Amino acid sequence: MSDSNKSIWWGYLPDEILTHIFTFLPIKSIIICTSVSKTWKSLIQNPTFISTHLHHSHTKSQNLFLLLNISRNDREVNALHKEDDDPDFTEYTSFESPFHAPAPGLHEVVGTCNGLLCLSYSLPNHANEIFLWNPSVRKFLQLPSPNVTFDTHGKSCKSFGFGFDPKTNDYKVVRILSILRSCDDFGMSRSVVDVYSLSTGEWRMLSASASLPPTCAITSRGPPAFANGALHWIAVANDKKRFVLVFDLGDEVFRQILLPELPSYAGKMMWNHVSAYGNSTVGFQRGIGIGQINIWVMKEYGVASSWTKFSHQCPSLGMPSPYPVGFRRNGEVILLNIGLELVSWNPDSQDIKNLEINGYLDTFCGSYVESLVLFDKATKGVVTY
Repeated sequence: MSDSNKSIWWGYLPDEILTHIFTFLPIKSIIICTSVSKTWKSLIQNPTFISTHLHHSHTKSQNLFLLLNISRNDREVNALHKEDDDPDFTEYTSFESPFHAPAPGLHEVVGTCNGLLCLSYSLPNHANEIFLWNPSVRKFLQLPSPNVTFDTHGKSCKSFGFGFDPKTNDYKVVRILSILRSCDDFGMSRSVVDVYSLSTGEWRMLSASASLPPTCAITSRGPPAFANGALHWIAVANDKKRFVLVFDLGDEVFRQILLPELPSYAGKMMWNHVSAYGNSTVGFQRGIGIGQINIWVMKEYGVASSWTKFSHQCPSLGMPSPYPVGFRRNGEVILLNIGLELVSWNPDSQDIKNLEINGYLDTFCGSYVESLVLFDKATKGVVTY
């Protein structure tokens, strides 16, 4: 069959068959297909197809693992690694950020969901530059500035979160802003909660922020865990008790989940952060100067009595100050060692494998899926690079 006859044959395929074929193509091939014809481009940039492709990407066998802010040849890069049935942790691809922080050390990962990354760059007590970025399709969007800033309300401490609201099929960025005289003066603070919606392109100040405990402060290191349609932080009240602060992206309300009560001899252990492992919520405790990690899993979501200690680090690991970064799909934990080397630790066997990757204090890891999110928004401020 000649090339011209092939083109005619493709041209007569029903839209349903074309979109089914597109669903099984790699991202790069799908993007090339948008240049074939206006009809193909319209089919691929249809929000329904983007959603269908995302669902297929979640269910197919290849799973990827994202490492953000790692060091290679004294340069900061980002990488995707193969996960399933690959003990060598083979790199799938690497990519550099299309934008740069205003100054070193001001880069913050807010979160990742459905192939979309949320990043924040900020100067202390000043407005943040917040981006949504899809490296798979080489597009990003800079969010507008929230209404409440340092210039309008003075000094503040802030925490961000990012996730997907399945009830409205929308991506949301949450900012909790504690306005105070100093970042240690929790009792004098008042909180403002803003939510950015990708579908509207605007920030909203929530009246539900009144349900945020007025005398609590977020102590989590790194981004909150996104699981079960909600964001999760470690927070502390005035009585020094720590709990999980939960923000439901659908209902847009806060609630609290108690953390396990610890015996008095565990005073050198402190709650570090919460992480997501599948649909489970996991709490990390880190020893203060004793090289110890406890992992707690909430067996029944939202039920404080279901917290179960998953593992306890043994001194034989030989790491004086390991920091847990996150989970791999196989249940192993990525640790950042005192020399900023990344290692993979199996809590069951206690085996450790050096990944031969150097990180930074703000290195982020998590499961990743390639998607077309943002690919249909070229006329709404999304930048192609």
